[in-house]
Amino acid sequence: MKNIALAFVVSVVSCGLTIATYEFYIRPQTPHNVREIIYRDQNPNAKYTRQPNGTELFNTESFTEAAQLSRPAVVHIQSKSNSEYDIFDMGSASGSGVIMTEDGYIITNNHVIEGSKEVKVTLNDRRSFSAKVIGTDPSTDLAVIRIKESELKGKKLATLQWGNSDVMQVGEWVLAVGNPFNLTSTVTAGIISAKGRNIDILEGNYSVESFIQTDAAVNPGNSGGALVDVRDGKLIGINTAIITKSGRYEGYSFAVPANLVKKVMADLIEFGEVKRGFLGVTIKDVDAKIAENQKMDNLDGVFIEKVSDNGAAASGGLKKGDIIVKVNGVKVASAPELQEQVALFRPDNSIAIEYIREGKIYEADIVLKAGASNLDISNNSKKNDKKFKNKSALLDDLGVKAETVSADLQKKLNIKGGVLLKSINESSPLLETNIENAFIITSVNEQLVVTLQDFIDLVFEAEGEITIAGFYEKYEGEYTYIFSK
Repeated sequence: MKNIALAFVVSVVSCGLTIATYEFYIRPQTPHNVREIIYRDQNPNAKYTRQPNGTELFNTESFTEAAQLSRPAVVHIQSKSNSEYDIFDMGSASGSGVIMTEDGYIITNNHVIEGSKEVKVTLNDRRSFSAKVIGTDPSTDLAVIRIKESELKGKKLATLQWGNSDVMQVGEWVLAVGNPFNLTSTVTAGIISAKGRNIDILEGNYSVESFIQTDAAVNPGNSGGALVDVRDGKLIGINTAIITKSGRYEGYSFAVPANLVKKVMADLIEFGEVKRGFLGVTIKDVDAKIAENQKMDNLDGVFIEKVSDNGAAASGGLKKGDIIVKVNGVKVASAPELQEQVALFRPDNSIAIEYIREGKIYEADIVLKAGASNLDISNNSKKNDKKFKNKSALLDDLGVKAETVSADLQKKLNIKGGVLLKSINESSPLLETNIENAFIITSVNEQLVVTLQDFIDLVFEAEGEITIAGFYEKYEGEYTYIFSK
């Protein structure tokens, strides 16, 4: 009995020491907010939990709310263009759009409806309407269509509210809403991975590329769909493109910022075209040498390489060598970001420019001017690639062996024409695209390929990036590959 009693006393004392040690030494080191955060996250009425450092812990409950707000306003668009294949949606004559007004104005991508006069719009509730093209802007890859009033019959449509893309930060949660692979009303989530991205996909010296980059899954059919702020379900971008070697989503997608979309849409509705104001400069990003000369402690800013004598910048006092750091109080850390901010305004609009000259900060009010004669705002003017030596040697220069699809194979596959890629050598620029032998090419840069000569002619004349589309006999679906000569 004595032994049992002694063991009991030792156990009680040990437990007491353990509890005391936890209360006085271990527990104080555990963040007091941990249990509180877990409890609050379980509260269906809570969206955010504030941590001791002032930051907010995200609650995924608001994914549902943002999805419910955005899905009714995102539509499925089907159209027939003059081209059978599309470099973004891989030959699919469909995409997405976002209803922005109750009377049926819809914003989408230009490449979704390019070449079409009439398009079909299917709402989230499966009602379908005919729509007409109001206007297009290839320089931003945006377009506006409108559901025919006669079909709408005065009924008001669900809309999405405009968000402010300028205030969105890298790391914030977003939703991508669209119709990938004709799967209507699909929602995916991700974060903003970067802002001000230029991926050089739009043609023309005056194209504006300052994309919001996200890791929300976007696939063929998502083009023209909504990128949504999960906090309030407002539109902060129009999903436009992906970078891919397979033709499918591989990690990153790109959206036109909502502030730019809003301006383009307003112009297309009011004027049928976009009214662009120009600074009259050529520019480039700040590098380490420029930053050192200007006594900058970072590389954020845009260096002016040249100023047009009659341009807006010159009239406002800007000079070659100045570094623009803000437009209307918005920080511009790169050339694409400056492009985006200036593109928000029309000719004769005044903008406030903050710039650095000889290490000192100055401000200037610049009245933008119309016309491309005032120099391109971008340093990324499209340059003609060196063409191959001649057409007869093009296949050798390209490092491939190919032939027109045989009549028997055309009959078997129920196609008219096409080029069969038989082999690719180790020096071919196509090798980096992951394209495989036996690929049947049906278009080059959206131009139909019927014979091998068609393929040679189109590739020979192409400049910069070249997009080839087609399919494999052994795989399902259509594929797109992009390469440079």
